[in-house]
Amino acid sequence: MRPPWALRVREGVPLTLVSVLRGRAWVVPDGGEAAVAVLEGQVAVVRGDVPHVLADSPATPTTAVITEADYCPGADGVEQAAQVCGVPDERATVLLSGVFERRGELSERLLRALPRVLVTTAEAGAVAVLAKEVVGGGPGQQPVLDRVLDLLLVSALRTWFADPAADVPPWCRALEDPLVGAALRALHEEPARPWTVASLASGVGVSRAALARRFTALVGEPPMAYLAGWRVALAADLLRETDETVAAIARKVGYANAFALSAAFKRLRGSRPSEHRAGRAALTPAGGGSGAAHARPAAAGARSS
Repeated sequence: MRPPWALRVREGVPLTLVSVLRGRAWVVPDGGEAAVAVLEGQVAVVRGDVPHVLADSPATPTTAVITEADYCPGADGVEQAAQVCGVPDERATVLLSGVFERRGELSERLLRALPRVLVTTAEAGAVAVLAKEVVGGGPGQQPVLDRVLDLLLVSALRTWFADPAADVPPWCRALEDPLVGAALRALHEEPARPWTVASLASGVGVSRAALARRFTALVGEPPMAYLAGWRVALAADLLRETDETVAAIARKVGYANAFALSAAFKRLRGSRPSEHRAGRAALTPAGGGSGAAHARPAAAGARSS
């Protein structure tokens, strides 16, 4: 990208990632919020509920709109490929970007925890592999891009989690605790098991009271309250992604029957499972794949002003 440039980024996706391979960019949220600088080597993670422009300067008016169908709109005379826009040179800012197109309920807790715009760093290797694959092409390119974009997101979040000064939610840090982390992993791996605080405590080798105190202090809610939320999140995902009956989903996530799941769903979500399922078509962005997140990375290269 050569100044002046300002790209209004596609809306309606749960998460957008932008890495600056060379130069500098600004994320400019709508609504008069302060613009956030993204320096060379940094990664910006932007929540989908934040309409924004990516620009060379906060003051630059929008020069193009990025959509799913057209990553380089109006770039007359610029050579393009499916994943690449422009030919970078020493004078150009080079960006690497990707979006997660589908919203899975299991990601909602993390999405709500993220800042509106998070700027951090990631492992250089993940960025380098993604950049190489974007321009390289070849058989099986899209599945590779999807997985490496996953890796880039995880790497960026790990850097954020590890920063003592970051405003990271307590439950994120709790996963690193030897005791509470083990309990969380057990709940995640076997949500349908008839857990009690006593059985969970026995599994991690402490007393019931000790686990309850430490879990609540680090996670922010008692173990069984967390489990209820996790089960309902799983159920919500299955309601959107499958045609299984409510009764079958209830058993799969740890409830005895559809009535028990419906009561928990109503209490935690304010709606019934059938109402949640009825709204799935409107809540699922078009173009998503069958997984929890379908990534479509694309690199933006040079564009003459």
